[in-house]
Amino acid sequence: MTDWLPITKKEIEDRGWSQLDVIIVSGDAYVDHPAFGAAVIGRIIESEGLLEGIIPQSNWRDDLRNFEKFGALKLFFGVTSGCMDTMVNQYTANKIRRNNDTYIPVGEVGYRPDYAIVVYSNILKDLYPDVPVLIRGVEASLRRVTHYDYWSDTLKSTILVDSKADLLVYGIG
Repeated sequence: MTDWLPITKKEIEDRGWSQLDVIIVSGDAYVDHPAFGAAVIGRIIESEGLLEGIIPQSNWRDDLRNFEKFGALKLFFGVTSGCMDTMVNQYTANKIRRNNDTYIPVGEVGYRPDYAIVVYSNILKDLYPDVPVLIRGVEASLRRVTHYDYWSDTLKSTILVDSKADLLVYGIG
C-alpha cells in the first residue's frame, strides 16, 4: 500500500503509470480515512492491483481540465457526491444555503454543484462518451427510483436517466 492515492498527474507519473484503470470523482476533499467512501473504494481497487486516481472537488465551472487531467482510462469512472447528499450538505431544511461545508478544507462553500452526481456524470459522458460511468454513494442510492425531490418540488425519474450513468451501485458498495 502506498502513502496516498494519487490525485494529481504528477503523482501518477511518479509511480511510473501511463494509464489508469479507474478514476474516482468525488465532491469531497480527498481524505485517506475509512470515513470517506472514495478513499475506501480507492484502497479496495488498489488492493486488487488496479491503477486508480481520485479527482476530488472537481471544478465543473471552468474549462473542465480537472476532469481531463489523467487522460483516457481503461475501465470506468466511479462518481460520488461525497459523504453526504449534495443538497442536504448545501441547504438547510428551509432551503437556505448553508454557510459551511464540513467536507471541504476550511469549511468553504461552493466547491461542489447542486446534484453533484448528475453534473459530474454528464461532464464525463460528454468528454468520454465510450467510457462507462458508475455512480454510487448516498445521493445515488436515495435517487435510484422515481422520487419526489423536495428541493425542486417536482417528481424526478431515476438518477440514472438524469446522470446518463451506465450503472448505479446501491448502498455502501
